[in-house]
Amino acid sequence: MCCLSGVIAAGFALVGAWPILPFAGLEMLALGSTLYYVCWKLRYRHVVILEDKKVLIQKGHYHSRHYWCFDRDSTSIQVTTQPHPWDAPQISLCNRGEQVSLGEFLSKEDAGKLLHLLRQRFRVQGHAARGLRSF
Repeated sequence: MCCLSGVIAAGFALVGAWPILPFAGLEMLALGSTLYYVCWKLRYRHVVILEDKKVLIQKGHYHSRHYWCFDRDSTSIQVTTQPHPWDAPQISLCNRGEQVSLGEFLSKEDAGKLLHLLRQRFRVQGHAARGLRSF
């Protein structure tokens, strides 16, 4: 896109419409900045590592910026259903009063897959208040 815009701007500059060059430069800068921002947002990761005694949670874009380490035996899963049927449920790992939300960016189907995988790895603990389910 930048090459095409540059060729068009150069063509206009050759016929005497040189004031278009700064605007073409701004257009290329805006396009490049937007593409970088979208790529940066898509690199956001949540990593959950389940060990025998510990649960490690890491969040960050290119590397781990936030880190939690929970005792596996006292960790539970909390699921909050959303009011709209198209919205994904909110999934959190809870341990001794601390709650870490997982996968806020996931679609409903992907959140369901994550919940299924977590249910396989943790024991079921019952139900919590209305709208909340703990597993």
